[in-house]
Amino acid sequence: MPPPCSRCASQHITNLETVRKLGISAGALAGSLKGTYTSLYSPGRLLTSSIPLTRIAAAVIAAATSGIAGAAAGNQMIQHLFPAGEGTPWLCLGCGHSFRVLD
Repeated sequence: MPPPCSRCASQHITNLETVRKLGISAGALAGSLKGTYTSLYSPGRLLTSSIPLTRIAAAVIAAATSGIAGAAAGNQMIQHLFPAGEGTPWLCLGCGHSFRVLD
């Protein structure tokens, strides 16, 4: 059960550790999809019914490197919301106040 907001007493609160993990996962997924798409579907040349085997290796490497970059971007997008200090970080969805609660 999340604690109420220390500023507005709202119960609409989310755990920032969970949000950070979701941001990393979503960034990695989006980066992987973008890397694969740009590797397989180069501009001006649409893919026919069969995928050439030489392009599959390039697509896997592009997906892996883009996934790493996307995960780093997802982490950076959330990291600035974290308040300084110890304890579990929380973000109030009502007023935008971030705070930590010692367990």
